Amino acid sequence: MLELLHEWLIAPFDYGFMKRAFVAGLALSLAAPPLGVFLMMRGMSLIGDAMAHAILPGVALGFLLAGFSLPVMSLGGILSGLLVATLAGSVSQMTGHREDSAMASFFLISLAAGVMLVSLGGSSVDLTHVLFGSILAVNTQALVLITAISSVIVLTMAWLFRALVVECLDPLFLRGQGMRSGLVHGVFLGLLVLNLTAGFQTLGTLMAVGLMMLPATTARFWSKRLEGLIGVAVVWAMLASSGGLLLSYHLSIPSGPAIILLAGSGYVLSALLGRHHSLLARYRRRATPLETGEAA
Repeated sequence: MLELLHEWLIAPFDYGFMKRAFVAGLALSLAAPPLGVFLMMRGMSLIGDAMAHAILPGVALGFLLAGFSLPVMSLGGILSGLLVATLAGSVSQMTGHREDSAMASFFLISLAAGVMLVSLGGSSVDLTHVLFGSILAVNTQALVLITAISSVIVLTMAWLFRALVVECLDPLFLRGQGMRSGLVHGVFLGLLVLNLTAGFQTLGTLMAVGLMMLPATTARFWSKRLEGLIGVAVVWAMLASSGGLLLSYHLSIPSGPAIILLAGSGYVLSALLGRHHSLLARYRRRATPLETGEAA
């Protein structure tokens, strides 16, 4: 039994590429889910998906200029994401349209532009790599970049934690304390762009948002407190990333989709069996008054 457990759970990480993928997954799992929780609290869950596509033109342009150079592609992704976020905010302020509708419009433009750029300068294999990533191909340079960006995100969120919470719940109070809610919102969007840029190398621009949002939406079925939401989301993201890698290794399936599907399975199970807001929780609430009435 112990040998079987060792063969399935420990032995795969004897390989260098699995170790690097494991560490990269853990680093992203620490930084991405808290951002997802705040997006969920703001009612901006789909903005994460829009921003994931917003970095694609910059990544594609970096690919055209320097090939698969992660620093150049990451820099392009950061600049592209910040540009789209700025444009969406500016259009929203000037026209009065909702920021999410402006972001959705720019996301579609960015997606088409990024796919066009990669297609013009590379092959279908290059396009697949950019869109879907390859966590098993993470090298030492990429690992250092991913862990550095994740560390910056975690430290910045810890520093601005109270401001982020208040900005979600009561922006007017935050303004009364001498802080501009727009500035806090801008920093938050910047952290979002950084995280998605770090994640595109491992999960691709199309699925990087999955490790951010799926653990966060899963956590809402298990906790009502912010600290609990973040804790559950981080733990589930870690389990999904490491479990997805093991499934990918043993079953010879793509690693990125395995990670996201495992995270998604947790969401489905939590929606059915979770402590709060799940189908089981609603059934119990309905059954309790009936039992009380019968007892009376």
